[in-house]
Amino acid sequence: MSTTVKLHSLNLSNTKTYLFATIFIVGNLLLPQLAHLVPQGGLIFLPIYFFTLIAAYKYGIHVGLLTAILSPLANHLLFGMPPAAVLPAIMIKSVILAIAAAMAAKYFGKVSLIGILLAILAYQLIGTGIEWAMTQNFVIAVQDFRLGVPGMLVQLFGGYLLLKAIAKI
Repeated sequence: MSTTVKLHSLNLSNTKTYLFATIFIVGNLLLPQLAHLVPQGGLIFLPIYFFTLIAAYKYGIHVGLLTAILSPLANHLLFGMPPAAVLPAIMIKSVILAIAAAMAAKYFGKVSLIGILLAILAYQLIGTGIEWAMTQNFVIAVQDFRLGVPGMLVQLFGGYLLLKAIAKI
């Protein structure tokens, strides 16, 4: 399942880079607020990563990295979530996701379930290893795999559908 999509690689001197990053950051502010209405919703749905995936896949590494770095920081400063203790791990995973999604989009040249899946697996597997090294706690490091599978499925299928829906933008 794939569809042709207009992919962009916006650079840092382009004002559209900041416009789109702002839009995706707002998405990454709102979606976690909705997810947190469900008990453990943040841990289950992994909402802070959703628009980072879309930003990087659709608009390239610069929009993706701005979204990846500024979304968790803004959420922490405005809402106290994620907590300071887990903020570094979430930011690292977000950056890995932005890089992986931008690379997948560039490699596949279209919206691809396999490309999105590879980006998700990359940030989760590499991020879990880094988080384990940081925390020295395997149980905490694999928390996304214990609780966050629904969120990864939302990223995969919801990300695919949203990318397909905005294919002409």
